[in-house]
Amino acid sequence: MIFEHRSSRLIPLGAFLARMARFGAASAGIVGFSLGIGMAGYHAYAGLPWVDSLLNAAMILTGMGPVDRMETTSGKLFAAGYALFSGLAFLTTAAVLFAPIVHRLLHALHAEVDEGAGEREP
Repeated sequence: MIFEHRSSRLIPLGAFLARMARFGAASAGIVGFSLGIGMAGYHAYAGLPWVDSLLNAAMILTGMGPVDRMETTSGKLFAAGYALFSGLAFLTTAAVLFAPIVHRLLHALHAEVDEGAGEREP
C-alpha cells in the first residue's frame, strides 16, 4: 500500500518528507524521460541539432510552444504527437507530485462519521 489507511494515524513529518522526496524523484524521472523522448524525436524526425532539440522539447513539455518551425512532414507529425504526449505527461507529473500532499491534507481533516449522523430525531 502506498499510503496509510484512513483509520491509521498521520505519519510523522520526517516520514512525510521522505515520501515527498520519493514522489519528487518519480516526478523528475517522468520529466526526464519525457524530455529524452522529445529530444530524440526532434533530432531524428525534424533534423534539429541536439541543443535545439532540447530547447524545443523543453518548451513543448512546459506548455510554452515550439521554438523552431517544422519544415518536414515527419517533424510536424512528431511535434503534434509530442505535444499531445506532453499534456498527459504534465498531468501525470502533477498528480504524482501532489498526491502525498493531498493525501496528508485529507487524512488530517478526516473526521469519523457516526452511522446515524444524517438522521433527525422526531
